[in-house]
Amino acid sequence: MPFKYKLITLFCVSLLLVEQSFAQQKVKWGDWQTWGDQNDGTYRNPILPADYSDLDCIRVGSDYYAVSSTFQYSPGFVILHSKDLVNWKIISHAVNDISKISAEMNWDKMNTYGRGIWAGAIRYHNNKFWIYFGDPDQGYFMTTAAKIEGPWAPVHQILAAKGWDDGCPFWDDDGQGYFIGTHFTDGYKIHLFKMTADGKTLIARSDKVIYQSKGSEANKLFKIKDTYYHFFSEVKAGGRVVMMERAKNIYGPYEGPKQLSYAQKEHHEPNQGGIVQTQKGDWYFLTHHGSSGDWSGRVMSLLPVNWIDNWPILGNPDANQIGSMVWNGRKPIQGQKKSIPQTSDGFNAKVLAEQWEWNYQPRAEKWSLAERAGWLRLKAFRPIETNNLLKAGNTITQRSFRSSFNEVVVKLDLAGMAKGQKSGLTHFGSPNYATIGVVFDGVTKRIEYNVKGAIVLGDTVTTNQLWLKSTWSLDGLSQFYYSTDGIKYAPFGKPYQLMWGAYRGDRIGIYTYNNESDSGYLDLDYFTYLVK
Repeated sequence: MPFKYKLITLFCVSLLLVEQSFAQQKVKWGDWQTWGDQNDGTYRNPILPADYSDLDCIRVGSDYYAVSSTFQYSPGFVILHSKDLVNWKIISHAVNDISKISAEMNWDKMNTYGRGIWAGAIRYHNNKFWIYFGDPDQGYFMTTAAKIEGPWAPVHQILAAKGWDDGCPFWDDDGQGYFIGTHFTDGYKIHLFKMTADGKTLIARSDKVIYQSKGSEANKLFKIKDTYYHFFSEVKAGGRVVMMERAKNIYGPYEGPKQLSYAQKEHHEPNQGGIVQTQKGDWYFLTHHGSSGDWSGRVMSLLPVNWIDNWPILGNPDANQIGSMVWNGRKPIQGQKKSIPQTSDGFNAKVLAEQWEWNYQPRAEKWSLAERAGWLRLKAFRPIETNNLLKAGNTITQRSFRSSFNEVVVKLDLAGMAKGQKSGLTHFGSPNYATIGVVFDGVTKRIEYNVKGAIVLGDTVTTNQLWLKSTWSLDGLSQFYYSTDGIKYAPFGKPYQLMWGAYRGDRIGIYTYNNESDSGYLDLDYFTYLVK
């Protein structure tokens, strides 16, 4: 190429980089007037402005599956399904009983805020789905299913030890299974093991440390053609970045590591996730934004992958072949209708809808969809600590979205409440919470507003039908309301700032408990959630 054309090319590339940098600077974190599918063949990040942390993603045929950590919520380890990597629905959970991982996650203990089910991975091998994940106190676990909807096998522990996280399985072309994971309490050393044929045991003598750096975790293993790729993240001076090393032999020596993206603290460090190839051959990175402190949690974005010198650069590559955040693009697969994970529920099914996750493993005999058709019945019992929502069992929850308009309305029947019982609607995220509900002293039911134990009492409720509402927008300021006719609502309590806590974003939930006895119940007719 003549020199003058090289100059022109460099000038054009420089202009493009300047435009991309300017576009990134214009994006204010959290100001997502639009997000997800734009109904015109394009999408805007985040594609899901809600707490879907520690993502991994695979494709099986034309179907995409993603998994996300759930900490102390049950059922655990949520699984989502998509046809286009942009529009997602919750399809199942991998762990039905999280108390099998640790008794501390049961309703009578509730001791694992910030712990529980951390990051993991999903793979498809030998006509089965395989899921592996870690609990930082208990070790690594796995489960399998013939169908993504389940049933999933009871969780099986493959390593009983504290201080491990971010594991991922891999099966080579000869069928040999491997497992990679980080021992974060031992300087973040990344270990590679062979597994037995059933995937249930790590072969100790095969253990080898293949990498170590500050904060090195978020492990994934891939093989593309004849090359093994180890995907991970680590902490550099500017924050957490995505890295990769590669080798012709799975045990190395590895080339690199190569930095795949910048830390981008202004964009809350998009880092942990999975890279996946479409049927057309294009590659994408499904990631969470990993920095803590955002009340909506670690939200989900989709970035294009550009292969440069056989390295998958994430997002917009610059002259250093390092990627940066991309906020919009063409949908990978066209033709799918816009959708978001399930929210509203009329409780007409025989089983609980997939969007619901209990705060800790629920007390099974204390809730029912069958005792009153079309209603969810929550039966009250004593909390572990009086008047502490975070120690009250059987609070049923789902994720809160960070979007321009959110409105949740629940209709309650209070006829079954007993003396000492409290029931209502809550936003929470340990150690903070706020509730609006009803407290019954055996004679009178009164509206109660509670912010982490600071209680304000309101009007007497003389009817058994009660509607409760919460509204919030991009700023995360929630206003609670109540109504006795479902038409006219009265605000009650000061606006509550939704909060991040224990590695989780805000949750919206329904609670009932009784400070005095295991008696009384709350009937829930419907839960509607409007989100824009």
